[in-house]
Amino acid sequence: MLIGEVARRSGVSARMLRHYESLGLVQPTGRSHAGYREYADEDIRRIFHVESLRSLGLSLRDVKRALEDPGFTPSGLVDDLIRRTRERIARETELLTRLRRIGDAEPSGWPDVLQVVALLHALGSDSPERRQRAALATETTPAPVEALVEAALNETDPNVAGALRWALAQSGDSGPALLAEGLHSPRPEVRKRAVHALAEIPTDTATALLHDALTNTDIGVRRYAAMILGTRGVADTIPTLIDMIVDEVNDVDAADALSVLANDPALAERIATGLAGRLSPGDIAAPARRRITQALADIPGTTATRTLEKLSDDADRGVAVTAAYLLDRRTKR
Repeated sequence: MLIGEVARRSGVSARMLRHYESLGLVQPTGRSHAGYREYADEDIRRIFHVESLRSLGLSLRDVKRALEDPGFTPSGLVDDLIRRTRERIARETELLTRLRRIGDAEPSGWPDVLQVVALLHALGSDSPERRQRAALATETTPAPVEALVEAALNETDPNVAGALRWALAQSGDSGPALLAEGLHSPRPEVRKRAVHALAEIPTDTATALLHDALTNTDIGVRRYAAMILGTRGVADTIPTLIDMIVDEVNDVDAADALSVLANDPALAERIATGLAGRLSPGDIAAPARRRITQALADIPGTTATRTLEKLSDDADRGVAVTAAYLLDRRTKR
């Protein structure tokens, strides 16, 4: 079979076949009377072997060794190819992410593209100061929200983290859904950053996602979401907030959130009943009973008042004194 026919059937150009011949990879079996190269069936099988190995990423030098050296073992070379392929995929994925983010910023011209590229580089800088400036610069330079979310979820510097949360709060309603994905990260620090960032976005979407976080598997996420949602009037936070007071976890903030909820008379009675139900001396230690007594201070309604009256005669002097003081303060209002 002449070279033109081989090229047509194999899909390998005549020029490449000549290159293979020059490297000693594929030698035509003979020549025709006119001096043209003639390839036998074995030569064509060799061509397909070469192409198969090339498709794995082997260099022509490695292909030649694989086909001709009986002692050549593929394991080491394959492992190296796997490593290099992973590195290439990582580079290509990073490039694809950067291009997508530039596209999301909807640049109107190349100056806008360059601005976004500079911003992305700054957000990934090793310098906290540069990252913080980049976050604050989003007030005038539109930033891809996905990039801001990624930066916020991975930021360890508290000042930069605050700037990134501020930037996300200004970025509209596209950030909360991306942040919510961070609530399910296997890394607890990422879950914490996600709920803190959501808490600073004053939109209905963010509030709904925080409400979903009340059932998160991470108790820290549940508690922080409850503190924020309590101040937004979400009644479902009441059990968690009461637990926080009992457990002395951000108990002052939890009590403040309950006092906001108690502006609704119906919720005030529910809160007071919930707090009173946790006061049994056999159930909790004295310090927790004192914190509950203090939490009743800003809960209006008859249930809270009656509970304080009962506590003013409590065997624990600290509880009794606190309850008596709070009752006296109520009568003077």
